[in-house]
Amino acid sequence: MPPLQSLQRDFPSIDANFLQFCASHRIFSVEDFLVHDLQRLVAFAECQDMSKDLKKGIAEVLSIIDSQHQPLSNGMELLGDTRREKILFSTGCEGIDLLLQGGLRGGQLTELVGPSPSGKTQVCLQAASHIAHKYMGTVMFLDTSNSFSPKRVAYLVSRLLSPSVKEVKERTIKRVMSNIFCYSVFDIFMLLDVLHQLEFKLRSQVQIKNEDTNLHLLVVDSFSSLITAVLGGKGSHGHSLMVSAGFLLKKLADEHNLAVLVTNHMVGGEGGISKPALGESWKTVPHVRLLLSHDHGSNFCNISILKHTCMVRYLHNLSWLWI
Repeated sequence: MPPLQSLQRDFPSIDANFLQFCASHRIFSVEDFLVHDLQRLVAFAECQDMSKDLKKGIAEVLSIIDSQHQPLSNGMELLGDTRREKILFSTGCEGIDLLLQGGLRGGQLTELVGPSPSGKTQVCLQAASHIAHKYMGTVMFLDTSNSFSPKRVAYLVSRLLSPSVKEVKERTIKRVMSNIFCYSVFDIFMLLDVLHQLEFKLRSQVQIKNEDTNLHLLVVDSFSSLITAVLGGKGSHGHSLMVSAGFLLKKLADEHNLAVLVTNHMVGGEGGISKPALGESWKTVPHVRLLLSHDHGSNFCNISILKHTCMVRYLHNLSWLWI
């Protein structure tokens, strides 16, 4: 859920006076609002000169919170959703596509976990270039650590093309590159703001054109680098932001049948054994979790499945040569 200030543009009741009132009670985000004593907040609002407007703002925030919760579904509805046809997007990485029985699944959030360097960004760039070329769809790449390399993407695209006239090859590379949009995101609040803007844009496109959007893949590299900055301490604020961002990513994937790919790093665990960052509360969020490791001696990349919600029986791991 977003910071309150980002709601000001779309909701008239959340104006400068309301934001100032909330700030005086140390409320800066929807998460702060949730953990605050609302009865006390309303009582304080009634003591103000603009009590009617302030209570209207409080009601507006509560309605926004309610809209974020998905309606309850019965068993038949859930079964129907699992049977609904989902697009499979080949990543261009043979090992990953084989392990996932075709590639990244539309409507799902897939997480790549691994130490640095294990090939997480390489997989993201490979998937972005392959999907933009093969499916002629749009890719949105949210870069949190300057990992996006246009030269690398252009090289990966050129490898997908058969030998052809130089002008034709350059024109194809230009078309594919123009379908990949990269945005620099440096904190969790900026990420939430970008995702909410994207949600509004996609929803508007569907309502106006009455058809699916052309966005096929959304990449966040690295998701964990944004979250670790707000985790820690005794409060639950950081975990609330993390779960809210995860929920929004899954919501975008489900409503618009696009694949979401995020990366996560490793941290030290008990007995010096490495484990995925972000803790127990995060590991239930992704539909699929893949663990990557890189054998630098042989240049082989190893991949194993940590979690998969759709595959009852599957290959546990694979290796392939990284070029």
